[in-house]
This record gives sequence, structure tokens and C-alpha cells, in this order.
Amino acid sequence: MTSFFPSRTVSLYMGRMFLIRTFGILAGLVLVLQALDLLGESGKILAVPGNSDAQVWHYVSLRAPQIIARFLPFSVLLGTILTLITMNQNSEVIALKASGLSAHQVLAPLIVASIGVAALSFAFNDRIVPRATATLNRWQKVDYGPMPVDRGDRTNVWVRSGPDLIEVEQIKGRGSAAQLGGITVYDRQGGDLHAVIFAQHGRYSGNGWTIWPARRFDVAAGKMADIGETVTARGVTPDQFTLASVDADELSFGALKAAIDDLAAAGRPTKALEGALWHKLSGPMSSVLMPLLGAVAAFGIARSGKLFVRAVIGMALGFAYFVADNFALAMGNLGAYPPFLAAWAPFLLFLFIGETVLLRTEE
Repeated sequence: MTSFFPSRTVSLYMGRMFLIRTFGILAGLVLVLQALDLLGESGKILAVPGNSDAQVWHYVSLRAPQIIARFLPFSVLLGTILTLITMNQNSEVIALKASGLSAHQVLAPLIVASIGVAALSFAFNDRIVPRATATLNRWQKVDYGPMPVDRGDRTNVWVRSGPDLIEVEQIKGRGSAAQLGGITVYDRQGGDLHAVIFAQHGRYSGNGWTIWPARRFDVAAGKMADIGETVTARGVTPDQFTLASVDADELSFGALKAAIDDLAAAGRPTKALEGALWHKLSGPMSSVLMPLLGAVAAFGIARSGKLFVRAVIGMALGFAYFVADNFALAMGNLGAYPPFLAAWAPFLLFLFIGETVLLRTEE
């Protein structure tokens, strides 16, 4: 029985060539894009009193993971095309075909290497990118000024209670054990602001939220009074605070799934977040698709040596996938597509397209 892979030597040669080109292209893209990004952000960072080069490098450490996560699939596509063009130009693909290997067997080492890249991408996107994104978002909210230590708590949450608005600086815990810190209650009646209540601490008391020590500023009288402990936000449940702002980009796969379960239990809409959850799997898997879409650079009907044209076709297929993926995800966020379809339909569609092109031209 003929092995599905070329020889061990050829497989290692192709896999090594593919990985070196992929991560070399990724490094170049990150350097260029990070430099362009710093042109606009470094001035804002250094404009804050007390900030120096250390803060600029801190920004780089937070922004670089986002750039890597976004452009790794592009790098896999370009790495595939460059690898196959090199092998085609050196007649190595012809030699492999002449030895009896099919197109799928020629691509097998690249597909296996891309599976490893996809696994690495998922781990990187799940462990590093959400933390960097959450920290960077909080830092940007304070205009690159001093930022409190991140302990995984939710911050800067707004909730509406009837006509009143409630702002909470920090929330710890979940459910009835949730603790509030830095509470500001805007007491409104008939659209007018009547009073503002400030408190340092708050806890859920069943029929509302007990806050203390509280101070009340009467807008009409212009006076501040200490009112000790009081109950506010009657009818507001803990999940309205803890689930008020769920950003899928700031959460790992497990944390996002737990947030979706909590939202579903509270009767809140979860379709957009479910699409983002599925996309945390389908996104890294796009790396496995790139060798198939870029295979036109090695195989094709035309054999006149027009490698540039084939490379352009391969890049067009790859970029068309990314456009379709973003479009489907946007439709899922709007509720036009079911979450699973929004995340996986582009992948399955272009898997079929890639296989069709390969089978019709070579197999």
C-alpha cells in the first residue's frame, strides 16, 4: 500500500520550508504594521505626564498579540504560495508527480504542518490575546494614564434601574455574592436629575442593593449629606451588573462559554456571542484551509510557466475566504445567520471550492 505522504525526507523538507516562510512573513508583517500603528499611538502615550519609552514598549507588548492573531492566517496563505512557487519553479513538483504521487499527497506535508500552526494559533488566541486585549482596552479608556491592577474583575459598568442610571467602577464575584465598588447612582425623575448618590461599597440584599457609606448630593439645594447605609437599584438582578458588558475578544474560549451560559440562564440574547464562540475554533482552522487554496500555485491547467498569474489566483482565493468569513460573522452578529453557520459556512464553502479546483485540474 502506497503511503499517503511522500518520503520522510521530502515531507520534512516541505514542512520546514513552509514553516520558515510562514513565520518569516508573519514577522515582517508584524514589524511593519506595528511600526505604522506606533506612528499614531506613540504621541498619545508620550503626551501623558509620567509616560516614557517604557510605556511605549508596554503598548507594543499588548498590541503585537492582536496583530499576530489577525495576520497569522494571511501569513500561512503567503507562506504556502511562496513554498509551492519555489518548488514549481525548481521542477520539484513535477518530480513528485512523476514518482506517482497525487496532488493530495504532494500537499499532505503542508496540511499536517498547517494543523500544527492551527493548534498553536488556538492556544495563542485563547491564552494570550484575550488578556492583552482586555488590558489594552482598559488602558485606552483612561487615555494611557495610570491604570489600576487587573485582578480579573469587571470595571466601568452602567446599568439602568427605571429612570435612574447606576455606574459601578468595579464588580467582584458572580451571582448573589457579587460585590460592588465605587457606586454612583443618578436619581432622575421625569427626565431631570434630582440627586446623585455616591457610595464606596455595595452588596445584593434580595430586594435591591445595599450601598454604604453613602452620600447624597441634592441638585436643587446644592448640598451634600451623609445618609449612611441605603438600598437602591430595586429590581436590578446581579446578572445585570456582572453580564452588562461581555466582550468576546477579551475572553478565552472557556470564559466566553461560561458567560454565554450565564446570559442564557438570565434570559438574555446570546446569538452574537455564540457566533464569536464558534469563530474561536473556525478562525484558527482557517490555517488548515490555506494550503488547499494556495495549491493553484503548484497545480493548474496552464503549464506555460506563468507562476505569477497562478500566485495571484491563489491569493485571490485566500483573500476571498477572509472577506466571506468577515461578512458571515457580521451577518451572525446582526442575527441574519445562525451562530454555527456564521462561523463555519465560509470554511466549509471554501474547503469545497479548493477541493473542486484541485480535483478538476490535477486528480
